[in-house]
Amino acid sequence: MRFAIAAASDRYLGVFESFVNAGWQPVKLFTIGDADKFDEQQGVIACAQKNGAGVQHSRLVESNFNELGDLGCEVLIVAGYLWRIPPWSAHLKYAVNFHPSPLPHGRGIYPAVRAILEKWDYWAVTCHKLAPTFDSGDILATEKFPLAADESHERIDLKIQMAAKRLAARVAGDFIPLWQNATRQQGGDYWGKPPLREHVIDFSKPVEEILRHIRAYGSNVSLAKLDGKWFGITRAVGWPEAHAFKPGSVVHIYNRSAVVAAADGYIGLTEIDAAPDTLAQQIEASFRTAT
Repeated sequence: MRFAIAAASDRYLGVFESFVNAGWQPVKLFTIGDADKFDEQQGVIACAQKNGAGVQHSRLVESNFNELGDLGCEVLIVAGYLWRIPPWSAHLKYAVNFHPSPLPHGRGIYPAVRAILEKWDYWAVTCHKLAPTFDSGDILATEKFPLAADESHERIDLKIQMAAKRLAARVAGDFIPLWQNATRQQGGDYWGKPPLREHVIDFSKPVEEILRHIRAYGSNVSLAKLDGKWFGITRAVGWPEAHAFKPGSVVHIYNRSAVVAAADGYIGLTEIDAAPDTLAQQIEASFRTAT
């Protein structure tokens, strides 16, 4: 099968490699102009170049389908792409998306955070037909994996990447039967991107719940207003202990760490940085919008 792939970064390099390893021929990679500090693109670009595929950093638009037709492309693979794919069915035989949730649950951008907050004991990557409504197409296959009681953002992200690679190998090896026997999604729900106000830690809650919040957001940053200033937090420790402090009070500072009172103990913020003024303004605006 000759295919094109739309992938924003190396997070889904394993998907690309799985199709190539199964003998599929890539003809074009669509990626983004600049990856952020958490992602890189060198891997997907190198895979494309190694296999003779072109690379486009600008958004995939409908006119690109004419080029893909000239290249004999049959399938569009989408994995972690940041833009909506134009209508494709008049140009290609097949198009599928790899979505990081057990569809029909968790449609939408980056559902893994909520999976941790809601204490799911498993998670999944789903391959589905590309449909006009986000993440709603018929399901070809799903790859499930367990979540730990102390699951974290960084851990679930790595699990998703590995599950996506395994799933892609299955799909690439049995694509036509899986496409023909894909099952329609029933029910389910859409999880929108959490607004900034949902990143904010509520120190009136128990230690265990606060630590879960910080693990869930991880490098996407939890937020806290301490002594009138906003901070971003990516890592913390905590312990239950009786005290008389008001929740949210800074009770101890050591170098760049701060200990804050919670409802039933303390939270030690071990990776904390002052939020830029622009981010602080956006956080405040998020609260005003909510009201």
